[in-house]
Amino acid sequence: MPPRTRGGYTSTAPRRRPTGSERRRRVQLREVEPEHPRHDRDETEEVLEGAPGGPIDRCILRSFHKHVAAKIWLGEDRAPLKLVNHGAKLQLWDLDVERSRIYETVQRSGLAPLISCSHRVASRPMLSAFCERWQPETTTFHLPFGEMTITLDDVASILHIPITGSMISFSQPLRVDDANALLVELLGTTDVEASRETEQCRSPSVRLQWLRENFSTITDVSSDDDIDFATRAFLLHLVGCTLFADKSATSVGVVYLELFRDLSMVGSYAWGAACLAFMYRQLTTATRFEVRQLGGYLTLLQAWIYEHFPEMFSSPDMAYIESRPRALRWRPHVIPDSLQSLRERLDRLQISDVCWEPYVDHRAEHPFPDIAWFSGCIKCGLVVEPYHPERVLRQFGHIQTIPPRPFAPPRPDRSILLDQYWERWTDHVLIDHSRGRRCHYSGESVAEYMAWYDRISHRIVQPPHLRSGFTTDARSSLPSHTASTSDSRNARALRLLRHVISGGRQQSGDYFWGALNEAHSILAGSDETSASHSTPSPAPASHSTPSPATRPFFCPPTFVYPPPASVDPPPAAVDPHPSSPVAPPAPAAGPTASTTVYVRSKRKKKT
Repeated sequence: MPPRTRGGYTSTAPRRRPTGSERRRRVQLREVEPEHPRHDRDETEEVLEGAPGGPIDRCILRSFHKHVAAKIWLGEDRAPLKLVNHGAKLQLWDLDVERSRIYETVQRSGLAPLISCSHRVASRPMLSAFCERWQPETTTFHLPFGEMTITLDDVASILHIPITGSMISFSQPLRVDDANALLVELLGTTDVEASRETEQCRSPSVRLQWLRENFSTITDVSSDDDIDFATRAFLLHLVGCTLFADKSATSVGVVYLELFRDLSMVGSYAWGAACLAFMYRQLTTATRFEVRQLGGYLTLLQAWIYEHFPEMFSSPDMAYIESRPRALRWRPHVIPDSLQSLRERLDRLQISDVCWEPYVDHRAEHPFPDIAWFSGCIKCGLVVEPYHPERVLRQFGHIQTIPPRPFAPPRPDRSILLDQYWERWTDHVLIDHSRGRRCHYSGESVAEYMAWYDRISHRIVQPPHLRSGFTTDARSSLPSHTASTSDSRNARALRLLRHVISGGRQQSGDYFWGALNEAHSILAGSDETSASHSTPSPAPASHSTPSPATRPFFCPPTFVYPPPASVDPPPAAVDPHPSSPVAPPAPAAGPTASTTVYVRSKRKKKT
């Protein structure tokens, strides 16, 4: 082998790797051509750069370039998401009279309401349209008028499950061997059965069908150990179908089985907070353009939409009583509109279209929980998500101010600190100064809020050049009576009647009479508050206190309509193209009457 040459001298020693100091010296001695000054921004400045269609300032939505709304604005579309909904599977495992001991344990755990309140039907276009407005940095929905989110108060009212107690924590991901050991210890299976099941799932999980096949036949006459095994299996099946439904669509993680080791302590966990953190994470994952599926407890998300947007989506159940979970107040149905149509409807949303405080009638049975003011992180095992009530003050009946920047959640490995933070939640609720003043009217915000929100948010999802039908400019060019009058009157009358229907039979007869009279006046065009000859304009940045006549009727009213003294009949229709000359106006009946009567002339029949 010929000798190697190094730096002008000959050496027979093997070549060695240069040290770090030698490499640095070589870089200094290397001749480099002078570079021209570059005007490219660094990585931090690039994140803060505006995006087409907003946000102008990306100091809040730093990852918006990966968001599905950014792709939609650039012309790329995504089909409605595939939904993971197990509402029908819950009915396959019935806790009848022969399994009363299992049901009693489930009832003490605080999870029994999940058996009856789960929706069997979920609307793909509706949930997909709201998912496109979810922003991971703020954990809120960004709507045209501001932010909204699912709060702990919503979880407690809709599901009636505990939101206080110990956080659900796991120190590390569960391995397959540990999952097999848990199945043998807590469910009484054999090693072979446990290994076979986890191998079939290819993860530390078990199939929901496997749980039903092996434990649904156990009754009260079985041994105490078998009943405990069946109770744990049912609880694992229950949370796998509801609170922690993942995108596998058929299985549930064995890691949750550890929470049911001591059946007397199941009710001590904050199941509602864990469900909310899991739902936040599923919405965050679904905001990426390449994702095609949405997990989580979709009954919670769907019922939240029904509660806050009853005019657009809801179908109330007239037999509902307030002592039951609010999820049972609605009849779930599939929205017939397409995803693009729902995007455009959400783009046109205004403050008056929202019911900001839907649980006013529910407070007698379910008071407001103070923990809903908690500001910090909520978690579900290794899933940690920020919770920002200061960004949605209007949902608590307070004036919305410009919130502080959202905080990034800490690492999951700091679970002990998060658990201690949650256990002392009374020290971490919003103080009175941060809550601000109570609203004079629903949806009130400070004057500068909308100008700030317009800079940091992506308010409109559907691009103007891709909208169906008329655009805003084209609609404003139409005659006022075509573009505004009939649509506005019909919408106001339907809003009023829908609130009357959703109120049930508990309202007084005077309220029904007054509401019907006002709906008649709106449709007849005789109401003084209807802007019948002007095109609706977008909501201003700051709003003045509305009069009772313009208050949205689908929100709980603060007054009762008095019975009217008389009801005037609607004006008689006038034929714009009479077939024969009309008679002159009839003389007035009195000094103040001015009624015009038109009479058709009769033709004589030919003999």
